[in-house]
Amino acid sequence: MQIAVIGAGYVGLVQAAGLAALGHRVKVGERSADKLAQLEAGEVPIYEPDLDRLIAEGTSTSLLSFHGSNLEAVSGAKVVFIAVPTPPSADGSADTSIVEAVVDEIAADLDQDVLVVMKSTVPVGSAKRFQAALDAAGASATMLSNPEFLREGSAVADFFRPDRVVIGTRDQAAAEVMIELYRGLDAPVVVTDPVSSEMIKYGANAYLASRITFANAMANLCESVGADARDVLLGMGYDKRIGFHFFNPGPGYGGSCFPKDTRALVAIADEAGYDFALLKGVIEVNEQQRTRIVEKVAEAAGGSLDGINVGLWGLAFKAGTDDIRESPAVALAQALADSGAMVTAYDPKVESAVEAVERAPDPISAAKDADVLLIATEWPEFRSVDLREVYKVMRGNGLVDARNILDPVAAARIGFDYSGVGR
Repeated sequence: MQIAVIGAGYVGLVQAAGLAALGHRVKVGERSADKLAQLEAGEVPIYEPDLDRLIAEGTSTSLLSFHGSNLEAVSGAKVVFIAVPTPPSADGSADTSIVEAVVDEIAADLDQDVLVVMKSTVPVGSAKRFQAALDAAGASATMLSNPEFLREGSAVADFFRPDRVVIGTRDQAAAEVMIELYRGLDAPVVVTDPVSSEMIKYGANAYLASRITFANAMANLCESVGADARDVLLGMGYDKRIGFHFFNPGPGYGGSCFPKDTRALVAIADEAGYDFALLKGVIEVNEQQRTRIVEKVAEAAGGSLDGINVGLWGLAFKAGTDDIRESPAVALAQALADSGAMVTAYDPKVESAVEAVERAPDPISAAKDADVLLIATEWPEFRSVDLREVYKVMRGNGLVDARNILDPVAAARIGFDYSGVGR
C-alpha cells in the first residue's frame, strides 16, 4: 500500500519505518532541511534503539524515502498519516496550528478517496473539525483517528508488539483499510468513533501519569512514617489488580507526552464544564515532587545551595532516550542553578546543550569536586560505576538518589550520606 507520513519526529519516523518493514511503500514529508539532510545521509536525528537499523533496511529496499515537500510525499498515497507536534498553549490546551497548516497545504492535492489519519495527539473533536476543513477544500478524503502509544526508548518494539491498535472512524470501509494496513501486527484492534479514539489517548496517558504520581505520594508518606517505599510498592504491586508498571517513585513524570497531555485533558474538561480535580491534583503533586528533590539536595549540602557544586547524573527524562523535553532532570538542574548551585552533568545519550549546566565526559568527571551527587535519570550504567572512585573525587559526601537505583547500605558503608525517595 502507498503511504505518506507527514513529520519525521519520534512518532513519524517509527511509524514510517515500521510500515515499510511491513511491506508498504512509505514516503515521509519533512520540512526541516537539517533533519532531511541527516535522513538522506543515512543518519537518524534522534536516539531510539533499533530505529537506525529499521530505517536503513527501509531505504535499502526503496520502500522508505524522505521528501522536503509534503505535496510530493502525499502524491499517490492511499493513506496519509499526520505526525507533527501539538505543543501546549499558554492555557495548557494543545496547539494544533501545525496540524492545521498541514491539512490546509495537502487538502487540494490528495488523490481520490484518501484516508487522512491523525497520529498527532489532538483535542477531542479534532477529527470532525479537520474533516470539515477537508470537505471545504473539496478533498475526497476521510479523516480518521489512530492514536500512538509508543514509549520512547522502546518505540520500535512497541510498534511491532502493540497492546492494541485503536482506529477512530464511523466509516466501515475506512476501518477495513486500516485493519489491512496493520495486518502484520498481532494485536487487538479497537474500532470506535473518532471522539472516543481521541479520548483513549488522553485517558491512557493521564492514568499512567497518575500512577507515577501516586507512587511518589506514597513514597513521600513513607518517608514521614519511617516505611521503605520500595518494599511498600513491591508489596502492593504483587496484587494482580495493581501490578508494577509505572509504579516507581522518583523526581516525577516528564517527557513529551505526560506533562502536555495531562494539562491538555484538564483544558478539555474545563471547556466541557467538568472540574477534573483528580487530574489537577496529579499535576500539582508532580510539580511538588521536583521541589522535594531540590530540598533533599539542599539538606545534603548542609542547608543552602548557594555556591554548592552539584554533580548530576542524567539529563534525559528517562533512560533509553536522548529526549530532554519536560525532563525532570533538566528542571532540577535549572532549579539548583537558580538557587546558586553550580551543576556539572553527564548523560550517556543527550548531546544537546542544556542551559545553566556544565557538561562532563563521564560520571566520575561529573562528580569531581561535587558537594552533592544527584542521580536524576535511571540509566543502567550508573549502577555499575565504582562508588569508591566517586567518593574519592567528591568534595562532600551527599548522595541524592532520586531514582532509587543504588544500594543505600553499600553507599553508606563507603561514606556517603545517602538519601533516596521514600527510603
